[in-house]
Amino acid sequence: MAAGADTPDRRGRTGLDRTGRDLTGNPRVKVRDVRLLSSHWYVERTTTFDHRHADGTWSTQERETHDRGDGATMLLYDAGRETVLLTRQFRFPVHVNGHPDGMLVETPGGLLDTADEHPEEAVRRKVVEETGHTVGAVQHVFDVYMSPGSVTERVSFYAAAYGPSTRTHAGGGLGAEGEDIEILELPFRRALEMVRSGEIADAKTIMLLQWAALEGPFARR
Repeated sequence: MAAGADTPDRRGRTGLDRTGRDLTGNPRVKVRDVRLLSSHWYVERTTTFDHRHADGTWSTQERETHDRGDGATMLLYDAGRETVLLTRQFRFPVHVNGHPDGMLVETPGGLLDTADEHPEEAVRRKVVEETGHTVGAVQHVFDVYMSPGSVTERVSFYAAAYGPSTRTHAGGGLGAEGEDIEILELPFRRALEMVRSGEIADAKTIMLLQWAALEGPFARR
């Protein structure tokens, strides 16, 4: 049995093989077994469950899940100057899967530090670390499961205004965590063009830019 079941993993967690065993929200799903595959920083599990189909028949299925915790992201915008503040950093997973150089343009954000950390608290912290801006009022936009076929992560999306007065730190990420983040201020129209050209290929960023154009600060009233 992998660490994280009866013995603590590197983050001190135990009982990770019991996640999902007590689910009762869907009477058509009955969990049979949860097997912990690995627990390094993220958690991999295989779950076996019985599923009752619409025609009443039952089948036994097995699914692997990747649990990296939940996350939050924020679009920083200046409605008066019609600009947005984005980041660019190296992402190895996209580099190994066809991205030319792995340098991804994104809205700032990241994972919640703990399971009980509020997403707004987490994203405010990440925005300061990555961009150096301490924002005021924050708008919650929506919550999204980004890859529900295998990844448990739910991402909370936010938006907030930025400007010269909100710049309180240098930004650039945390050096202790190996972060080397470039800050990009772009005209909003240019950011939309970059979506169409493929220069912006990050899902959360595209979703927030489209929200901003359709319903948010840059929507045509």
